[in-house]
Amino acid sequence: MRTAYNADQIRAAEHVLMAKLPPGTLMQRAASGLAAVCADLLGSVYGKRVVLLVGSGDNGGDALYAGERLARRGAWVGAILAGSKTHEAGLEAFLAAGGRVVDRTSLDRADLIVDGLVGIGATGALREPYRELVEEANAARGAIVAVDVPSGVDASTGQVHGTAVRARVTVTMGAYKTGLLVDPGAACAGAIELVDIGLGSYLPDPDVAGLTHGDVDVLLPRPAKESDKYRRGVVGIAAGSDLYTGAAVLAVGGALRAGAGMVRYAGTSAPVAQVRAHWPEAVITQLERPSIEDVGRVQAWVLGPGLGTDDWAHEVAARVLESHVPVLIDADGLTLVARDRSLLFRSVPTLITPHAGELARLLRADRDDVEAARLEYVRRASAELGVTVLLKGSTTVVAEEPRPVRVNGTGTSWLATGGTGDVLSGVAGALLAQGLSCYDAASCAAYLHGLAGRLAADGAPLAAADVAAAIPAAIRAVTADTA
Repeated sequence: MRTAYNADQIRAAEHVLMAKLPPGTLMQRAASGLAAVCADLLGSVYGKRVVLLVGSGDNGGDALYAGERLARRGAWVGAILAGSKTHEAGLEAFLAAGGRVVDRTSLDRADLIVDGLVGIGATGALREPYRELVEEANAARGAIVAVDVPSGVDASTGQVHGTAVRARVTVTMGAYKTGLLVDPGAACAGAIELVDIGLGSYLPDPDVAGLTHGDVDVLLPRPAKESDKYRRGVVGIAAGSDLYTGAAVLAVGGALRAGAGMVRYAGTSAPVAQVRAHWPEAVITQLERPSIEDVGRVQAWVLGPGLGTDDWAHEVAARVLESHVPVLIDADGLTLVARDRSLLFRSVPTLITPHAGELARLLRADRDDVEAARLEYVRRASAELGVTVLLKGSTTVVAEEPRPVRVNGTGTSWLATGGTGDVLSGVAGALLAQGLSCYDAASCAAYLHGLAGRLAADGAPLAAADVAAAIPAAIRAVTADTA
């Protein structure tokens, strides 16, 4: 599992470790790792032009010591001293190795730019001259390597206020920083290289975490020899309407592809006809009234994709949410509970899967604020509503009090197309029915859904049905080593 930490957690761990080591040891470890990544990126170091953006803090010292190492290997290395002060020992070593102090005109000819302007303690918008330097560096032809976090990115939240470095690689020291894994910060970080400086045993419980193939492999349910369709999980799906028949088809498809032993679909005549035509495996109940009493027993429900928001849909939602099994609420279901929050007052687990706009309606907030501060709002929603929250978007995050927020590292921008969220709901619902908690079902579903999107797209546009079809391939990919 990839774990990440906020700035306060990192600083506390560093403080304990530094007390046990000779002065400057951590900076030398960081500089060594930074120089190695820079050298790999340059290919041949000799004769290449490297420009350091040096701020007042320890990141500036890291950059200077890394620049010293590159200069000793034959690179032309210049440093733009942008801070009100400069790490004296680092600057002395840098100049002794042949480095030189330069002005910002050197950026245009740099093969590599090292961003050592601000560190993990910085918050808010960049001030001058840092802001202007960052804009010029972003516009230059050289690749940018950020030290610890890209300048302008909040290390604890991933928030960006104004301008931020757009790095090709971020070399982060000791542990991953939360802001590197959550957009918009994640989009600025590029590839992330972790340098081990010895913090491991001094770190607390993580702030956020991201699943890996191995984690999902361990969590995914597998049928046993004695399994039958009922033991493998029966999921009920209340979705679709005369206007949105496809949502029902996609949600059912996601559930079937994710390994549900049985899918019981409940809907009106128009979506029933489409589900029956696409998925003869589903057990179908055509609703003549807004009741689910004839559907049969299920281990979990998926509620909402394409359901509509009229009185009929509200009554169906109320009946589903009165049940004593976990319920996933998506799409129109979220609109209904935003109007009537009393529907969420349940004694059994509930998972909601909003995008930023839907979460904003639930919290009476502004969508742009949610997009800019995803961690803040997903945590607030979980605490305020008493549910598990999967917030969809460029970074999908899963929150459940009081556990670390999980950040999904799979996915592709090609998934930004109609219907893919319906597939995700079906996948997560199937995992709920198979016995995973809301926290694990949401996390695994997001991971598999993102991976399926990558496999289905393969660098080209996709449709939501393609994602559903690729779910088994995604499962095979994460379980290949233990199958």
